Amino acid sequence: MLAAATTAQTLIDTIEKTGYQATLPAESPRDPDLELRQLRRRLIITAALSLPVIMIAMVPAWQFPWWQWLSFALASVVVVWGAWPFHRATLLNLQHGNATMDTLISVGTLAAFGWSAYALFFGAAGEIGFTHPFELRLVRHAPTANLYLEAAVGITTFILLGRYLEARAKRRSGAALRALLELAPSEATLVTPHGETVVDISQLHVGDRFVVRPGERVATDGVIVSGHSALDTSTVTGESVPVEAGPGDSVVGRHRQYPRPACGRSHPGRCRHPASTGRSDGRGGAER
Repeated sequence: MLAAATTAQTLIDTIEKTGYQATLPAESPRDPDLELRQLRRRLIITAALSLPVIMIAMVPAWQFPWWQWLSFALASVVVVWGAWPFHRATLLNLQHGNATMDTLISVGTLAAFGWSAYALFFGAAGEIGFTHPFELRLVRHAPTANLYLEAAVGITTFILLGRYLEARAKRRSGAALRALLELAPSEATLVTPHGETVVDISQLHVGDRFVVRPGERVATDGVIVSGHSALDTSTVTGESVPVEAGPGDSVVGRHRQYPRPACGRSHPGRCRHPASTGRSDGRGGAER
């Protein structure tokens, strides 16, 4: 239980100080795909700017007289704007003396970019006509005759791609879970001494008996009291084949009962919640 002085805004501020974002449900964006679209746009722009930097650095024949300055201009946008989420998270974490993977990414890209800037402005790499050979063996060069712009933009683009794929996977998983939750019935036919009445499932209590007719979903966990039928348990167990259920068998909410008679009767069996004395009658009811 939260202390009386703890508020939702206090929790949000604490989370944001660690480099993450948080909002109250009512304050969340209406478009759930907004963050994913923003990340995709950042990735596309970053990749488009990084590709020429990497290709020119890897192919010496494409290195025209002032290629390094064009690469520096493109890399500046990538390292500063494209990698800004990593820099921001690093600054927030450093305020609390923490270091995360974002810290490693930020320090690595800034180090590669910073040395390249020094070599361009104060070293031999900034001279017009400078070329950066691509070799598979170790060769000694002057310290300021090496550029690492392709490393800075390559790391940024690669990590952004991973973050985008991760966000898209989470979005799809969330959509699948929400679709699964929508399968849960919102009402149940409660059996009372005066007959049957339809109530919201939130009004069911332990010991209540409710009806589950053919084609309806079981509103809550229970134990079958009477009757026989087949239940579709795929939403819970993943099993695509319906399972036979009869008196004494446990069932789980959101199961869909098949509209088939059993034992010569045209009604399903009774259910009872396993954690209670709940049960359902032969006309499609259950007790929890």
